[in-house]
Amino acid sequence: MKSLQIQILILFLIYSNQAISQNKPLEIKDYARWSRIVTATPASDGKWFAYALRPNGGDDTLHLKSLTDGILKRIPFGLNPSFSENSNFFSYFSKPNKAETEKLKKEKKPILQKAYLQSLIGGDSFEVESAHSMDFSSDEKYWLVHRQKEEGDKESHKGSDLVVYITTEGKSFVIGNVSEFALNKKSSHLAYIVDAKDKIGNGIYLLNLTTMSTNVLDSDQKSYQGLVWDDKESKKKEWSSKGNRFAVLKGEKIDSLEQQVNELLVVSEINAKPVIQTLNSENPDFPKQFVISEKSNLRFLQDGSSVWFGIKEQEIKFKADKDTIPNVDVWHWKDSYIQSVQIVRANRDRNATFSSIYLFGQNKFVRLSDDDLKTVLSSGHNVFKIGLDEKPYISDINWGVSPADMYRVNVKNGERILVEKLVNRPLQQSPDGKYYLYQKDTSIIAYNLETNTKINVSSKANVKFMDLEHPYPHEKPPYGVAGWTKDGKNVILNHKFDLWILALDGSKAENITKIGDKEEIRFRHFKLDKEEEWIDTKKPILLEAYGEWTKKNGYYELKLGGNPAPLFYVDAMIGSLQKPEKAEKLFFTKQTFEEFPDFFTSDSKFGSIQKITDANPQQEEYAWGRRKLVDFTNSKGQRLQGTLTLPAGYIEGKQYPTIMYFYEKMSDRHHAYSMPVYDDRPHFSTYASNGYMVFMPDIIFEEGKPGTSSLDAVTSAAKKLIELGFADKNNIGLQGHSWGGYQTSFILTQTDMFKCIVTGAPPTNLESFYNNIYGSSGTVHHGIMEIGQVRMGRGVTPWTHREDYNRENPMRHVPNIKTPFLILHGTKDGAVDWGQGLELYNAARRMGKEVIFLSYPNEGHHLSNEANQKDFQVRMKAYFDHYLMNLPAPEWMENGVPHLDKLYDKVK
Repeated sequence: MKSLQIQILILFLIYSNQAISQNKPLEIKDYARWSRIVTATPASDGKWFAYALRPNGGDDTLHLKSLTDGILKRIPFGLNPSFSENSNFFSYFSKPNKAETEKLKKEKKPILQKAYLQSLIGGDSFEVESAHSMDFSSDEKYWLVHRQKEEGDKESHKGSDLVVYITTEGKSFVIGNVSEFALNKKSSHLAYIVDAKDKIGNGIYLLNLTTMSTNVLDSDQKSYQGLVWDDKESKKKEWSSKGNRFAVLKGEKIDSLEQQVNELLVVSEINAKPVIQTLNSENPDFPKQFVISEKSNLRFLQDGSSVWFGIKEQEIKFKADKDTIPNVDVWHWKDSYIQSVQIVRANRDRNATFSSIYLFGQNKFVRLSDDDLKTVLSSGHNVFKIGLDEKPYISDINWGVSPADMYRVNVKNGERILVEKLVNRPLQQSPDGKYYLYQKDTSIIAYNLETNTKINVSSKANVKFMDLEHPYPHEKPPYGVAGWTKDGKNVILNHKFDLWILALDGSKAENITKIGDKEEIRFRHFKLDKEEEWIDTKKPILLEAYGEWTKKNGYYELKLGGNPAPLFYVDAMIGSLQKPEKAEKLFFTKQTFEEFPDFFTSDSKFGSIQKITDANPQQEEYAWGRRKLVDFTNSKGQRLQGTLTLPAGYIEGKQYPTIMYFYEKMSDRHHAYSMPVYDDRPHFSTYASNGYMVFMPDIIFEEGKPGTSSLDAVTSAAKKLIELGFADKNNIGLQGHSWGGYQTSFILTQTDMFKCIVTGAPPTNLESFYNNIYGSSGTVHHGIMEIGQVRMGRGVTPWTHREDYNRENPMRHVPNIKTPFLILHGTKDGAVDWGQGLELYNAARRMGKEVIFLSYPNEGHHLSNEANQKDFQVRMKAYFDHYLMNLPAPEWMENGVPHLDKLYDKVK
């Protein structure tokens, strides 16, 4: 019997290897066959599921699947699916395909989309051309589609047709010249703004959806905008009591003034005779030379008694001939923000406003923010808000922190009280806005806005809630807030693995998950109900779980007082968990390196699991690798881990050409599916399909030694792979991008252990990089160099610690290079200046090193043009194939490409 079992096993292995060998290797030409799932949307009754498949380089195909009978409808070029409240109707847009879209762009013609409505209960369908936006009423009786202006309409007015379709009757009507519209949540009224040619008929209109009567609330030859109901941000339980008032701006532009002059109108008592209350600059409390600004959104406070809005200083337009005005930027050492930051933020700053409140019941204006206190946070409290003053701490060195003094601001009178000086790590407000949580030193402080008192809620805990393993040398952040208990007495905080409940009066602290530290499983509260504001500790609490070393992932259930119990905890990555509002069902994705993250459905306890999508069935045609976790230690004996991608058809004991790809902590990607896509990274699925191993090791960085730390971890990892018999010691290559690019560039100069290296967008000269500008934000790199990712240390500069910089600087060690390497860089890189790649190329070229520089004009930190992405994928693969697989080098690697032979420039 035993002999028979062995024979069967041998036959199984033979046929398995034959099956693998028959599968074809994955190549870049095959990438177009792969699709990702986007806009996954379940219906509220859980009986329908909509999603789109987006192929690489192709057009979306929308899918509508019945989970009752499995019928699947495919809708080419469909997008943005939505279901009505009761799941009786389905809507979506469609637009021209990519080829047609590009053609329309070149012809400078509008790209129009259609809106479609489909009944899911056997009724008719309906469609609207030239659709801009659409919405269902909450009772699903109405479907509204706002159309784009007619193509030939060149007038300055903003209004266009609003189509209202009555689903219960299969009829529709059109309201003309609508610029904005909004339904209240209980679907009793439709408010809309008319913006017509020559401003004739401009105004605010209110349609009663019960009587179908329309009321003209205000009409003037001015512009109206910013329409918002008082229930916009409310929960469903509040809908019946709200939706009885709305606010809007009314104004006009004056040619001699920079800012539009507006009034704020609040419309109330809509079920009787509507009342309009108006705030304008004539209010006695309103600041002189300011206007109500349309550049800030309107919103109601929680109790609906006040409107939050922005004001802005009025200016006289400056008119002159630009040829007579010098164009110069004055960079001054006293500037709070360096000029480059000011330039990048110019549009934002130009449109910035100061927060204000209109208490319309009292016709009272209150200013909340000004130049001394620019930030006031919104919250659920109706009287008190938190204000933050960053001015005392503005610095080029700030990176990853936003230090500020914290104030309490009274919205009824504008009074400010200083709460705390220098808060680096704010956390969050309680749902009702009564408490504000922040970290001070290593303590967690709960500030009661109503009593103006502070309590150290962490004092009774025998742990610190600061993440002491945070890798950057600035104030360590807290692990975060899980939520606030429904009784209003406690806050639940995250620790490294467990959750702790802390009394807001500071009287107690308790570990409620208990087993996290012991089993090294990270537990985090998962909010499944979008309407949930508080955690009800009398009910089971859903927890997301992640195994620190096993990489298992899934969900547990916690009943307070007991231990968490697993519901669904598997050797895979689980994501996109959703629960339809009106069904006891769950929708989620499950992925591994070998399994695309398709969607599954289950009951509310993860039972009766069914797969409901199959995005990439073609994968079975290709040779595919698998993954294995590998533990190793660096030279300091610190335990580290990495995820090793084994090649398709892996043979135990055989050593394979290996690519190492790294950044910081990479092992968390162990179960991430390797989606073949066009970009600038090595795709492990492709390399494993073609006989490579790929290893992603974790790296622990020591402050002041970024390159040295990486060298230690990467070489230690490589030695472990060789020791275990995985890697061919003579054929190991490296690839890293951005921060990984710095590390590969440094390692390049320190060892000849690796056969070849590919480095992308690399900081290569720490001294010049220190003073480079982050192009996309305008910030100078002082912060990222000292207390950010590079971690040299606060106050550690190239002038104060030159020896440290010389030691960690790749450019200082260029003569040591013995390894062929390839550089990738985009000329418009907004993170790492293109000159960094050029410096390394020029230095290596001068020293006679084997270097190739792939410079992509007008590309940023990552390649975005599809042709360029494909080009780099092909070149990088050819580079590794030559050095690690001993395949012939293509001509461009042997002799380069003369500029006059560049194909792109030959196109006529």
